[in-house]
Amino acid sequence: MSVVRRQLLDHVADLVPTFPAPRCVRVAVDGVDGVGKSTFAGELAVLLSDRGRPVVHVAADDFHHRRAVRYRRGRDSPEGFWLDSYDYEALVHNVLEPFGPGGSRCYRPAAHDLRTDEILDLEWRTAAPGTVLIVDGLFLHRDELVECWDFSVFVDAPFAVTVARMARRDGSHPDPEHPSLGRYVGGQRLYFAACAPHERADVVIDNQDVTRPALVEVVAQAEAVDGWTAADG
Repeated sequence: MSVVRRQLLDHVADLVPTFPAPRCVRVAVDGVDGVGKSTFAGELAVLLSDRGRPVVHVAADDFHHRRAVRYRRGRDSPEGFWLDSYDYEALVHNVLEPFGPGGSRCYRPAAHDLRTDEILDLEWRTAAPGTVLIVDGLFLHRDELVECWDFSVFVDAPFAVTVARMARRDGSHPDPEHPSLGRYVGGQRLYFAACAPHERADVVIDNQDVTRPALVEVVAQAEAVDGWTAADG
């Protein structure tokens, strides 16, 4: 890990609230596909754990709807990607409520297997008092979830950067305007237009260069044009 990246992670870790036990802290790490949010969330989890704070890291990708729901508007639908991808009721019931004020701290880290399309019925786990819950995923600043977070991060980079990363990782097309990506890029643009996550987040991080991520003033990211972030120009 670069020195710059470690310094930024240290700064963000300093910003994560601490509440009197047994109250837990719920942290969102949001961002588009390919921006590096899962990596950032994992690194933040390790750093907080190294500081002696109990941490649970959950991926929103383990709370998808089944395919029949996800694709009910059509497999190419941006609206379907934005509106139907995730089972927020399951995420709230299994994770966010248990870690909320007065919650039981009994949680289940997944409700759906994306590969097999199976609904999961996992054993409940009990988190330690004062645990920091870190959830990474898409669309975490949408209206249904935004009030659930005690602290939130939006990891940002232009689609030209994030789509190229996905192409290297997954073999997808590197052009964000390619029709094969219309569902995904279009759905994320709808999210930007509806929820302005750059404004709702406590911290916005420019992750165009993963070795030199930078903290961005939220006010500087507040203006979006046609669903693009300020970084897209």
